Amino acid sequence: MDTYGDLPFPRTGLALDALRLARDTESPAIFNHSMRSYLYGRFLGERQGLRPGHDYDDELLFLGCVLHDIGLTPHGDRGGRFDIDGADTAAAFLHDRGVAADRVEVVWDAVALHLCFDVAIRKRPEIALVTAGAGYDLGPEGPALPEGYADRVHAVLPRLRAAAALHDAIVDQALADPGKAPPFSTPGELLRQHTGERWPTWRELMSGEAGWGDYAGI
Repeated sequence: MDTYGDLPFPRTGLALDALRLARDTESPAIFNHSMRSYLYGRFLGERQGLRPGHDYDDELLFLGCVLHDIGLTPHGDRGGRFDIDGADTAAAFLHDRGVAADRVEVVWDAVALHLCFDVAIRKRPEIALVTAGAGYDLGPEGPALPEGYADRVHAVLPRLRAAAALHDAIVDQALADPGKAPPFSTPGELLRQHTGERWPTWRELMSGEAGWGDYAGI
């Protein structure tokens, strides 16, 4: 962790193990995004008056952030949506290290919900700040960072076209396995934009052979 200078990353053994897993399996752009998500999530928490170690568990916040896109890697690909695959992969990683089930559940929720902003921000800080920090790294809406802070962060964790890298990773997974991008999901929408494919409408889905006939005669 000396590489990151005075940036306030937790240095516990579990945090370092999670960092190594993400660094060794993710592309540099996605890994850097995951690390920055923690810094920005922590910053946004401070702006809400939340103190790490007092109002939330700082290690859990870091684990959720650093592993939130692990489902975009071959290691984390379990055949489902990348957010859910990532949550399952993070949970397995923590279970293997003897982490208590209630702590594993927090990280699972943080990873699984990070695309569901309106849900995640209503959850406990360790979950809400993962989503907030990841979103801030891609589009910094909200309170302004202290002067020079973004430059310090980017000097250590360069952006490497993070938004484009995430888009391409999600779409590449979906092109290889369309089941990872169901209609109306974020991966599904990105795949639709990429291919131009038309998704079925709600009525078409409800009128299919497996439906109950609610639209019959209408």
